[in-house]
Amino acid sequence: MYDLAVIGGGIQGVGVAQAAAAAGYSVILFEQDGLASGTSSRSSKLIHGGLRYLESGQFSLVRKALLERALLLKLAPELVKLVPFYIPVYPETSRRSWQIRAGLSLYAMLGNFTHDARFTKLDRDTVSGLELKNTTSLQAVYRYFDAQTDDKALTRSVMQSAMELGAELVCPARVIQITHQQHQFAIAYQQQDQEKECQCKVVVNAAGPWVNRVLDSVSPEVPKLEMDLVQGTHIVLSQPAPNGIYYVEAPQDRRAVFVMPWQGGTMVGTTETPFLGDPANSKPLDDEIEYLLEVYGHYFDGQDEMTGSFSGLRVLPRTNHHYFHRPRDTILYQHASLESLLTLYGGKLTGYRATALQVLKQLRPILPARKPIADTAKLMLNPVSSSFN
Repeated sequence: MYDLAVIGGGIQGVGVAQAAAAAGYSVILFEQDGLASGTSSRSSKLIHGGLRYLESGQFSLVRKALLERALLLKLAPELVKLVPFYIPVYPETSRRSWQIRAGLSLYAMLGNFTHDARFTKLDRDTVSGLELKNTTSLQAVYRYFDAQTDDKALTRSVMQSAMELGAELVCPARVIQITHQQHQFAIAYQQQDQEKECQCKVVVNAAGPWVNRVLDSVSPEVPKLEMDLVQGTHIVLSQPAPNGIYYVEAPQDRRAVFVMPWQGGTMVGTTETPFLGDPANSKPLDDEIEYLLEVYGHYFDGQDEMTGSFSGLRVLPRTNHHYFHRPRDTILYQHASLESLLTLYGGKLTGYRATALQVLKQLRPILPARKPIADTAKLMLNPVSSSFN
């Protein structure tokens, strides 16, 4: 019998598996398709504090993410790279120069004023060398630094680390039923054409946009949080990669959009589109693609031939607020009627490790006593073979 079973092989799930294995627990992780096959391979590929979350007052989330970014730059130097970000200010830009300076100052403070947290206002000579189509009417350009990663490669690396600590991966495998009785769970799952079962003391539901579907398979029945799925689409253009990441305002609605280098081309994203239906059916919409092409064409010259596109789903708590103002940190929902089941709603790529530690802290009173064997804050993360699931 395992101490802990994790449902979902995205970055949050593999992060919990790594943290639990490092803490000495026996762990098994179930993934229905492949590691990072969902949202964790369809993000903006950024390891960042989330500068725009300052506008909605999510200061603790930003500080946590900045501290995790600093740590990942040390633990995963081949996977996480510091990149310059440029914020251009034009007469029509809604966020004025003083507001951007104030935001970047707060961002630097939350990042402990380290070298990586510094920002600067570029001089005119430097501005003229940027790839922007219109540099004559620029009122200012600010440069700061955040990091970029291959989200799928990072997820695989964290799972490899977990496995080296003793965690087991079952993939592909579809969980059919989760039954709680006599202080333990029986998990029935299908692997290839066979139906199998295992037992565990605690279940962590980290299935991303499928979390409530997983809860539908739990017996006895447990309540679920109301959530909204919001689709974010990116497009990839054949245009040569820019020398940094541009943080621009969409002329259509003044949303923040990133224009960034990706695999030798240019990636533009993201959108915020309400999504209903099966998460497996998420795909870029024509309106989203047109929106992102218009954003790119507003700021940059050149061919905008699209070579690819992808979409992922954000899990946001259901409130009366606009998507932008809803909390972006992970919600850890420990079911009152069944404390040995914990569900992760949402979450950010950058904060996966800190979230995993919070999960263990919350579950520790009901987990058996074990001796830690490693510290995730010191475990190096290296690229693994592309054939690794």
